[in-house]
Amino acid sequence: MPVRSVVRDRVRGFLPVDATIRYLFPASWHETSHFLIAVTDSSVVVLSTALFRRSRPKRIWRVFPRDVRIGPVDTHLIPTFELGGHHFEVDEEYIPVINAADAELGGGRLPRDPFADL
Repeated sequence: MPVRSVVRDRVRGFLPVDATIRYLFPASWHETSHFLIAVTDSSVVVLSTALFRRSRPKRIWRVFPRDVRIGPVDTHLIPTFELGGHHFEVDEEYIPVINAADAELGGGRLPRDPFADL
């Protein structure tokens, strides 16, 4: 399910004025920390959210250059990916979003199909 427009508007308040959100998805870490990850045209911004208000960003947790790859997503049990030395969990519906963000970087590597057995 896409992230609602009201959440996108909240995230824009934390980004530079000229930043364009290309992709936005929620992720969690250790089931107690929740984040919104915004892939813009120039960076990957990880925003922390409140525990019980996951659609409300509180602050910028980390900023990565846009050339950082978010995937590959490990789909073994719970889909996870590593970013900045931390393993995040993501709902499987957002795996294509991560793959699309990584595919934009090019480099001849296509993302692997998360549902190859279907």
